[in-house]
Amino acid sequence: MIIRDRPSGFRLFLLLRGSVLPRILPALVVNIVIATLVTLSHGDLFRLKITLTMIPFTLIGLPISIFLGFRNNAAYDRFWEGRKLWGELVLRCRNLARQCLSLIDYPEPGVASLGLEDIRVRMIYRAIAFSQALRDLLRDQAISPEIRHLLTEEEWCALPQASNKPDFLMRKMGMDLRLCLKESRIDACLAQSLDTTLSAMTIASASCERIKNTPVPFSYTLLLHRTAYIYCFLLPFGLVDSIGFMTPFVVAIVAYTFFGLDALGDEIEEPFGLESNDLPLDAICRAIEIDLREALQDENIPEPLRANNYCLT
Repeated sequence: MIIRDRPSGFRLFLLLRGSVLPRILPALVVNIVIATLVTLSHGDLFRLKITLTMIPFTLIGLPISIFLGFRNNAAYDRFWEGRKLWGELVLRCRNLARQCLSLIDYPEPGVASLGLEDIRVRMIYRAIAFSQALRDLLRDQAISPEIRHLLTEEEWCALPQASNKPDFLMRKMGMDLRLCLKESRIDACLAQSLDTTLSAMTIASASCERIKNTPVPFSYTLLLHRTAYIYCFLLPFGLVDSIGFMTPFVVAIVAYTFFGLDALGDEIEEPFGLESNDLPLDAICRAIEIDLREALQDENIPEPLRANNYCLT
């Protein structure tokens, strides 16, 4: 995610970091070259004059704009829903730490120095591992080595065999909660509230998987791609007779807008990746880790992640 103040003045036109321009530059350059050739030849193609008025471009341009807007709205809805789900996960992890420390009965306060033998510490550390495992799952990455010291040796050895690692960790949470009930360390009514928190974390995880595994229908995207490209490549023939040498400039502006909206929809459609405008899952996982380690009075609290070249991953 790009984190920076909005630039002003001429700098606004020079920024590349976070812009879709690098993605659309090849197609944009080809479009401008075609528009320049059409302008120089005044619309003649092998001595055949191609005459187009602006009427068909007006009729087609409005629907393209509407459909691009609808698609980008759908893509942004996916992006915003993903952000809300990770915000919910942050909230539930904080609640889980508070409930483990206040509702599970032990004679001594729950602190990190007790180690993973203490159920409270084990569950809170496992919540940190859960968020990191979910991030890796959504990004199709290997298991982060940072998870190892958050789990018992048995859990760490069994984790690679699990097809859905966040779900595996959540089942371990349920087993520890059952153990607390069995040892009478928590009342049944209080255990229900803790189980509600675990269920909400599972719902957030499954909802993120739903977004990742359900893209915008390919046929819809393909239709917009084709129509936008055909429109922009034919546009010089409709403009050259009316605006002459200004044709390449006008075509460049229109093509930048259409190609840019198309590329932006592609980029935010999958919000969990590693591109510049995707969600900063690393930073969110680090925030969860900091909050939960502070709850355990852990001495090994990492620093919050900072934006690197205005980009927060």
